[in-house]
Amino acid sequence: MIKYLLGAILTLAIIGGAFSFQSSDQSWQIIVHKEEAFKSVTNGALRIYKIGLGLFTDTDQLIKLQLFWKKVKSL
Repeated sequence: MIKYLLGAILTLAIIGGAFSFQSSDQSWQIIVHKEEAFKSVTNGALRIYKIGLGLFTDTDQLIKLQLFWKKVKSL
């Protein structure tokens, strides 16, 4: 579970542009921009939360769920 959470955080940071790569003839460097990483992870998490909230608070979904439970109880 923790692996998936860390993977999601890393993915959001990469998509948000929190990392930059620089190379020379002798070495490669990965530079982490802390503020950009925090912003991209926060924005991504908020978007995912809002999408999930929209899925679960949709009135049509609630009506369908209530009808489903009425059917289950009548069995």
